[in-house]
Amino acid sequence: MAQARPPVERLMTTGILTVSADSTVQDAASTMLVEGVGSLVVVDERDEPVGMFTNTDLAEFVSEGDRNADARVSQYMSNAVFTIGVGSSLREAAAKMIRHDVHHLPVVGDGDRIVGMLSTMDLTTHYSYTTGSDVE
Repeated sequence: MAQARPPVERLMTTGILTVSADSTVQDAASTMLVEGVGSLVVVDERDEPVGMFTNTDLAEFVSEGDRNADARVSQYMSNAVFTIGVGSSLREAAAKMIRHDVHHLPVVGDGDRIVGMLSTMDLTTHYSYTTGSDVE
């Protein structure tokens, strides 16, 4: 009998999208729009995560009204990367999101390698289907 995957692994999105800190905000925004995601993992030249660029960071850029085509991801990204283990519970993931006030958690597997992404939307969708609530 096959063993069920841990909850975080069941809900996470695979195929992580990354961006360089030196990339333009415009390029990052285009990637997010085309791929339909709300966050990108910012990586260094060794592909190590050094930050997150999210739709909140993009909103900050837009609200400044500068529209500088040369603006870099490094100017707006969050330098903290909070992760959750692939075998963690959804409760642990939700608690970490609340504690750190983030909406996206990169999911790490063996060797702390990022293998997926878990978002508040993933959690909300899951709980809306599992609680039997009628959301209209």
